[in-house]
Amino acid sequence: MTQSVISILAVLGVMAQMLLAALLVVALLRLLGVAGPWRYVLETIQDSGLWLAFAVALVATAGSLFFSEVAHFVPCKLCWLQRVSMYPLVVLALPAIRGDRRAAQYLLPLPVAGFVISLWHILVERGLISDAQSCAISAPGGCTTRWIEEFGYITIPTLAATAFALTALLLAVSAFATPRS
Repeated sequence: MTQSVISILAVLGVMAQMLLAALLVVALLRLLGVAGPWRYVLETIQDSGLWLAFAVALVATAGSLFFSEVAHFVPCKLCWLQRVSMYPLVVLALPAIRGDRRAAQYLLPLPVAGFVISLWHILVERGLISDAQSCAISAPGGCTTRWIEEFGYITIPTLAATAFALTALLLAVSAFATPRS
């Protein structure tokens, strides 16, 4: 069962990365003066952005809890910092129910901070940056432990970075898109 759930989470991560890549292409087109695809994305996402961000945060939180409580992977210090940024985002259900897009502005710093921590963790995990010794005492093997590695690159910090990037994008669209009249 554990491997099946890990595979499902990895596939969801790859799908989210493909969506992020498509959105980056649309944003690049917008910067180059092609506004049509960007308008379509805004019109599609702006009314459901909080719900979509909530869904991403819920899956990421559930995945994180699965890894520690079911698979018994011990979270390192950087994993805990990422959890601090992700877990509160589940409250997005409340403003989504009320249709209060202003909440996105206040919550946006959480996925941005989480994304930065995730990127740092990926660099530490890959051995590109040496982290302090304190990380070694938080989990067996410290922050360099790769509890999973699907498709040759999907690790827990990669999944977290993907979830944070998608959540940040959805919150930004919800927070700053011009409301429909």
